[in-house]
Amino acid sequence: MSKADLDRRLSKLELSNSNADGSELSTSELSPKQLQQRILAATTDPFTWVTKYAKTNNEHWMEEGRRDPYEHFPLYDYLRHTFDLIDAERVHWFEKSRDMMLSWACVAYLTLQAMKTKSRGVLFQTQKEDKVIHLIDYAKCLYRTQPEFLKKAFPLTKPIEKQADLELRFANGSYICGIPGGADQIRSFHPWGYLNDESSFQPEAGECYNEALSVVKGKIIFNSSAGPSWYADARRDIIRNEED
Repeated sequence: MSKADLDRRLSKLELSNSNADGSELSTSELSPKQLQQRILAATTDPFTWVTKYAKTNNEHWMEEGRRDPYEHFPLYDYLRHTFDLIDAERVHWFEKSRDMMLSWACVAYLTLQAMKTKSRGVLFQTQKEDKVIHLIDYAKCLYRTQPEFLKKAFPLTKPIEKQADLELRFANGSYICGIPGGADQIRSFHPWGYLNDESSFQPEAGECYNEALSVVKGKIIFNSSAGPSWYADARRDIIRNEED
C-alpha cells in the first residue's frame, strides 16, 4: 500500500469515527468495530502513534518556553523517514546530535513493536545501567501518555509504577529489558529487537554488534553521537591494527 493510499484510508476511518458536527466520538460511543478501527489507525505506524497519541517528556520545557513537559513528536519529515528506514532493513547505524530525538525515535519504534505484537522481546543497551534506565523511562513515558483506549487494548502485566526500573512487560508476552554495556550481557537473551545507544562510548561495542547478529532475529539498531571509537571507524569502513 502506498503512503497516499494509507493516508486516504486513515482519513476515512477518522470520518467514520466522528459526529455529524465533525467532533470525534468518545471511545464509549464507538461500536466494537469502530473502536478496533481507531486502535488500528492509531498504531498503524510509529510516526502516527508518536505524533498523534504518545508523548515525550522534555525536562527543559520551562527554559524552552513550552506550555507542557509532555508533547507529541514534531511533524518532521526526517522522523518519518527514520521510521521507514528501520522498517525496511534489519541493521541500522545512526549518527545523531542531541536535538534530533533519534534515541526517542528508536525507542518509540521498538516499543510500539513490543506493545502490539505478541511475544516480541526487545533489549536496550548503553554503557552504564543508570543510562539504560533512562531509555526504559522513555518507553514507559510513551506508553503512559497515550490515550486510555490504547492502554486498555495493549495492557501491561502490572502497572508501570510496579514494574522494575530495567523492564517494561506487556500482557501479550512481549517485553523491553535494559542491560549495561558488554557483549556478555546479551548472551542470555534471544530478543526480536536490539538498540545499542551511544555506541561510540561503549568499549565493547564491536563485540556487542557481533553478538547481536547471532542472537537478534529482528531489528538491530546502533545509535550514537560522535566520538573516536570502533563505531566511528566501522561506519566509515576503517580497519585499524590493535597497535593503533
